[in-house]
Amino acid sequence: MSATADRRSLLALWSAPRSRSTVFFRAMLERQDLLSLHEPFCNIVNDGRTEVGGRGIHSTDALMDVLLEISEERTVFFKDTTDCQYDAIFERQDFLKGGRHAFLLRDPREIIPSFAAIKPDMALHEVGLEYLHRIYRAVLEVGGDPVVLDSDDFVDRPEATVRAYCEAVDLPFRGDALRWRPGERSEWRQSARWHTDVSASSTVERRQRTYERTIDNDPSLRRFYEHHLPFYADLWERRIRVV
Repeated sequence: MSATADRRSLLALWSAPRSRSTVFFRAMLERQDLLSLHEPFCNIVNDGRTEVGGRGIHSTDALMDVLLEISEERTVFFKDTTDCQYDAIFERQDFLKGGRHAFLLRDPREIIPSFAAIKPDMALHEVGLEYLHRIYRAVLEVGGDPVVLDSDDFVDRPEATVRAYCEAVDLPFRGDALRWRPGERSEWRQSARWHTDVSASSTVERRQRTYERTIDNDPSLRRFYEHHLPFYADLWERRIRVV
C-alpha cells in the first residue's frame, strides 16, 4: 500500500458547533466499512478522556497517535467541533499530513443564536469559525488538500453533497447510509443535549428554528458575528460547488 493510500485511511471532519456535523456523522455511522468516532478531541477537552476501539485515551497527543495507528489497518472517520481548542495538533505534522481533512461550514448568523440558546453565556471563541480557519490553514501549510463543504448544500442536496465528499476523499459512496433508525447513540452520549434533533431524525433534512436572541437584537451576539464572518467567508469561497 502506498503512503498516499495510508494517509487517506484517516478521514477528519472539522466544523464549528451547530453546523450539522453530527447529522453528517450519523450518516457515516451507518457504514460498516468505517470506524466512526464522535468528537474525540472535544471529549478529552471537556471530560478528560475519550474511547477509541475500546481504549481509554486521556490526551490529545495520545489520541493522534492512536488514530494514526488504527488507520494503518482500517479506515477511521472522526468529526470534531471547534468550540473546543486543541493546539497540540499544530505541532503534529504527521497528523496534519496523515489524513484527509474536511471542513463543514454554516453561516455564523445561524450558528450563534443556536449555540446561545443552549449556552447563554457562550464566549467569542466558541463560535469556532476562526479556529476552524486556523486548522484549514495548518493543513494547507503542510501540503495537504483540505475539502470544504457547505452544510446548506448538505441539508438541501444530501446525496449530491455526500457523493462529492466521498469522491474528494476517495471513499466509496453509499446512498443507503443517508437513512437510519431514530434514537440516541452511545457515540454522542457525552454531549447528548447538543444532539437532540439528530437523535429524533431518520434522514438528512432541513429544520427551521427561531430564537429569542439573534445577532440582530443582541449586541454581544452581533459582535461575535462580525468577528467570525471573515473566516467563514474565506472558507465559503473555497467550498466544493455541489450541483
